[in-house]
Amino acid sequence: MSFRPSRLIVVPALLAVASLVACAPETGEAEPTPDAAPTATPTPSETPAPEPVKFSPDGSAEDNLPVFQQAIERAWASDGRAQGRTYVDMLAEVGFDISEMQVSKDLSTVGNAAETMMVSVRWSDSACLVGQFGPDTPEPVATVLEPVDGVCLPGETAAIE
Repeated sequence: MSFRPSRLIVVPALLAVASLVACAPETGEAEPTPDAAPTATPTPSETPAPEPVKFSPDGSAEDNLPVFQQAIERAWASDGRAQGRTYVDMLAEVGFDISEMQVSKDLSTVGNAAETMMVSVRWSDSACLVGQFGPDTPEPVATVLEPVDGVCLPGETAAIE
């Protein structure tokens, strides 16, 4: 028996066709499926607004992080979202000490609106509540960080009067 290269092509081709035929839908009518009972379309329920958390002057920075976060979220949702002063005022309104706050400047060194800004409250010698917000920040974020050389926001910050 002699070896023919044409057999090498025919056998794989037949296997490919057989596998495609096996995947093809059957001819004839499909069996009817029983009608499913109509299901109720869920209506979007209104998510209740989170209950305001309470400022705790005797708590830790971590205890007050939710209060800090809510305050900067309220400032973010306001018309004054591009001004650092709005964040300072919201934080003071809920109980944070304005004398312990720092806020970055609203304008860059060349006079353009700041792309991102920060606000902080020095809670203790070892903890700062720090929030970041601005046009290039999708939503405000808050965290607790250690002070650097005794300050929460190193560098030049805006005056808070």
